[in-house]
Amino acid sequence: MSVGETPITIVGNLAADPELRFTTGGDAIARFSVASTPRTYDKATGQWRDGTAMFLRCTAWRDLANHVAESLTKGTRVVVTGRLRQHNWQTEQGENRSMLALEVDDIGPSLRFATAKVERVQRNGAASGPATDAWSTAAPVAAGAAKGSGSGFSDEPPF
Repeated sequence: MSVGETPITIVGNLAADPELRFTTGGDAIARFSVASTPRTYDKATGQWRDGTAMFLRCTAWRDLANHVAESLTKGTRVVVTGRLRQHNWQTEQGENRSMLALEVDDIGPSLRFATAKVERVQRNGAASGPATDAWSTAAPVAAGAAKGSGSGFSDEPPF
């Protein structure tokens, strides 16, 4: 992490299935949104109340992108860490826009209300036994996801 970056951890649910695409150079990108809703207990009514949901756009790259797309689905409660980024652009009408997004460094299912079976994978993506050096919560993406399929994300904004 560089000096001045804003690290953040968010806990929430995936708003939709992760979208896996590939850059024109063949790098995998998974994009997804995490919905985080604060809850407070109302002692007067004895009920929990949901606050306003925050939706944060997230981008994972390369092997992490493949693992996210293979392992996580809409509604999965996740813990995500990464670096907060601000993206600025101008619309065709000349209006300035900006948004915050999370460049994901690590993500996993929350085990507070669920269980997960962790399967190790080798750096080359092949499933293996216990003597490997990387982790995943599922098997790697099937070979059918060919490089170059997708819309060439390298020319698109990262959100």
